[in-house]
Amino acid sequence: MKDDLTLCAEVFLKEQTKLYDEPVAQDIEEAKEFLEDCFAQVFDNIKEVREYLSEEGMDVDEITDEELAEELEVFALPDGRFFVVEG
Repeated sequence: MKDDLTLCAEVFLKEQTKLYDEPVAQDIEEAKEFLEDCFAQVFDNIKEVREYLSEEGMDVDEITDEELAEELEVFALPDGRFFVVEG
């Protein structure tokens, strides 16, 4: 089974242009380093993502769970969890 960082790196590598105009990582190792540097965090569900972003000062009260999952810094993992990349 893959560790969380590897799983996040694989997703980020495929979807990084959602957040950035140009790729910031070219391979899994670069993606892992980038995610560690920006303190990406994994959450078990969208409710935890909502709580985290609210604590960080983002106004998420009027946003649906689906809209929240589509936010640029929010990435869905294949196992149903999410990770957030700090901008």
